[in-house]
Parts: sequence; structure tokens; C-alpha cells
Amino acid sequence: MERTQDYLKHCLQIAQENGFLDLIIQNNDPPPSPPGRNPTLQHHSELVALVDTANRNGWYIAPHEIELHEKIGEGSTANIYRGTWRGSDVAVKCINPHFFTSNDKAVTFFAQEIETLAKQRHRFVLQLTGACFDPPNRAWFVTELLTMTLEEWLHGPGGRPKQPMTTRRPGPVPSLGLRLARALEIAQAMQYLHEQRPKVIHRDLKPSNIFLDNDLHVRVGDFGHARFLRDEEMALSGDTEYPYIQIHYGPAQIAMEVVEGNLRPRLVEDKNNNIIIREVIDLICQSWNGDPSKRPSFTTITSLLKKIIKNDIFEN
Repeated sequence: MERTQDYLKHCLQIAQENGFLDLIIQNNDPPPSPPGRNPTLQHHSELVALVDTANRNGWYIAPHEIELHEKIGEGSTANIYRGTWRGSDVAVKCINPHFFTSNDKAVTFFAQEIETLAKQRHRFVLQLTGACFDPPNRAWFVTELLTMTLEEWLHGPGGRPKQPMTTRRPGPVPSLGLRLARALEIAQAMQYLHEQRPKVIHRDLKPSNIFLDNDLHVRVGDFGHARFLRDEEMALSGDTEYPYIQIHYGPAQIAMEVVEGNLRPRLVEDKNNNIIIREVIDLICQSWNGDPSKRPSFTTITSLLKKIIKNDIFEN
């Protein structure tokens, strides 16, 4: 007993020397957070309801459950790591802390992307496994692990070159049949998003935001730029306040690309007069129409691609 008292006195002396004796005496420790709640959420009311939803539906993930490994991708606002969660390989998109400290609406954007992705249930849309809600340091999306993008599959490692290629592409170009099959899957995913109520407008559909699994089936991902569009609203093209997207082209760059003829790639002439190639070219040109009202819907694109694929047998 005497030794215990001496030990406690020693502990109190150390506490006094380090300036936290008053905390021990007053016992004013903050109450523990409820399961699934983070103390920092009191400063982010936008996340409170979303965390409750995540807890109820089983996709709330505490940061300590995630083991991060090597970085497999990066962007202007986030890095993507291979991770392990409950024994499974996952991809972890970690929003950079600077994004939250430099943008007043950062938490709102973060919450919106999680909410959008969490609602999607389609085989060709990236599936959200869960999320960590602890900005600014641990604002994480956890998804299935897919390490190849459509851009890499089409153009090789490093993606599409910014200048004309002077060397042979590493590896064979995917066959037309394989490329059309991927295009059909993308169209089906986008048709699913557009036919929701309210519809989901992705607004940043490009090869680097589309992932491929081991069987080359697509997953449309990166919903940081997406928004819900109700029936009474109209989707307008133009500038956006959403900063999740890394914008490569401003007005000046676009004008220069138009002058140099690089904004739209020149379509190769079909010297063999192949009806399938002509149908694909016609569909591409319709989708590029300067008048948005004249562009085909994804419902129409899906139907046309199914018809094109059915009318010809491709070599894979």
C-alpha cells in the first residue's frame, strides 16, 4: 500500500511538472463520442446527417480500420492509395488537407460527392465501400480497387500523349470490337444515372475517370463534379464553382486548340466504305453537335451502340 501511494505521488509530481495536474484534479475530460461520431463533426453540420446515414447502412468506416499502402494515383485535390480494410484490398481516395483549409465550401463538396456515390447501384458505376468523415486530415472515400483507367487501356501507360506520337504505341491498340463494348458499358452507366429522379449529371466524363476491372468491364467514377438535376431544371454548360475537378483548359487554351485544329481529333476517312465505321463516325459527330438539344441522349446512344455491335461480328 505504501509503495502504491509513493507511486501515485510520483505520478502527480510528473503531472505537475508537465502542466496537466489541474486537468487530473478537475476531471473535466470531454465526454466520449458516441460510436461512429467524431468530435470534429460539431463544426461540420453538413456531415452529421450523412454520418447517421452511413452508420445505419453500414458504410461508415473509422480511420483506424484502414491501412494505407502505396500511392496509385493523384490529382489536384486528392491522392489515391491502395489500402486494406478488413482483409480486403481497396482504393482509398484521400482528400488533401489543404483543400479544406483553403476553401470555405470544401466540406459541402466532400459531402455531396459521398452522397452521390453512395446512392449508385449499377454494375458499371464505381461502388462506394465506405467513407471516413474526419476532415481536414482524414476525409477519405473507400471503393473497390481498380488500378487501370480507360485512358491507360486506350493509349498505354502514361495515358494520351499531349503531342503527336513519334514512336510506336507500347502494345497493340485494342480492337474496334473491344472499344465499342467499353463504349456501350459507359453509355449504359450514364443512361442509368440520367434516368434517376432526380437525375445525376456527371459533368466530367473522360477516360481518366473511367476504370476497368480485370475482365475489362468499366466503372464510371469520380463524382466530385456531379450534381442532381430535377425535372424542372435545365443542365447548362459553362463554368462551375466545384473545385474538385482538375481543369486543364481555360478559355485561352481552348481558343488556341480550336485555331490549331486540336480540340476535336480528325476522324479517319473510311476508305473501305464500311457501314459499321460510318455509323460510329455519325454517332460521334452527333454527340459533338454544338447545339446540346441536338445531341443524342444516352438512351439513344445505348440503343445505337447495341445495334452497331449486333450488326457486325468483331474480332476481340
